[in-house]
Amino acid sequence: QVQLVESGGGLVQPGGSLRLSCAASGSIFNLYTADWYRQTPGAQRELVAAIAGGGRTNYADSVKGRFTISRDNAKNTVYLQMNNLKPEDTAVYYCFMVVAGRDYWGQGTQVTVSS
Repeated sequence: QVQLVESGGGLVQPGGSLRLSCAASGSIFNLYTADWYRQTPGAQRELVAAIAGGGRTNYADSVKGRFTISRDNAKNTVYLQMNNLKPEDTAVYYCFMVVAGRDYWGQGTQVTVSS
């Protein structure tokens, strides 16, 4: 069983920054890819960024150059640093992992970008 707990969301003005954190339970965190997704009302969840256990990263085109995903395997935590935020980044952000063939989602954290 894996539990994912996100934190760090909030209200920020356009051009501002936020850092999201996702703390994972379990002792084999470093073996698995961790993803950040986001979802707006009425839309499907979209992949924002992914980081493999070895550190290889992948980003959606819409966030390249603005968002950075990273992980601290010693703390079982993955981060999403979001800079130069835009109103279209407003969404609920979710942490996601597949561990031993099972999907695990966090509860989500709201990010609102508005002046």
